[in-house]
Amino acid sequence: MEPNLLVTIEPSHEGLAKQEIEALLKPLKKKPKYLKSGISGLLNIRIVNPKGIVKSLVKVCKKDASKFRKTYHWTPIDKWVKADLKAMQNAARALGRKIKPSETWKMRLDKRHFDKMHTTELILKLTEVVERSNVDLENPKKIISVQIIGRKAGFSLLNADEFLDVNKIAQ
Repeated sequence: MEPNLLVTIEPSHEGLAKQEIEALLKPLKKKPKYLKSGISGLLNIRIVNPKGIVKSLVKVCKKDASKFRKTYHWTPIDKWVKADLKAMQNAARALGRKIKPSETWKMRLDKRHFDKMHTTELILKLTEVVERSNVDLENPKKIISVQIIGRKAGFSLLNADEFLDVNKIAQ
């Protein structure tokens, strides 16, 4: 079973982070299933409707960011592929086709335990296969999210309100 939601946390407070996640999900009547991550500061979660949950949590965070003390980024994952360039380019190309030509977009990439390629070079290689020209790094309508963890890469196409960056909202 693969995770469909990644949550970055304060590594030294995993227990408190899990309590925070469960408290935030309780009003939504959702229970997370924690999967083994093997990476400090990252929780792998399996949950029903991760995009809808994150969308709801963005609203919660905008009202009261203090409810998010031990969690930082909430990223839904649509699909996992092998973390090799060809497989990742195919995934990026497929997601790019789902972006309307009139929509603005950007790619967001995080990598952990992957040193085959520098981040900037990797972003260039992955964005060059996306045949959409309306890039907007500040306020995109769509986000192609790439989460590389060792030998696997999680991809998702998100609306701007389906990704939660607590620090950005709390500013």
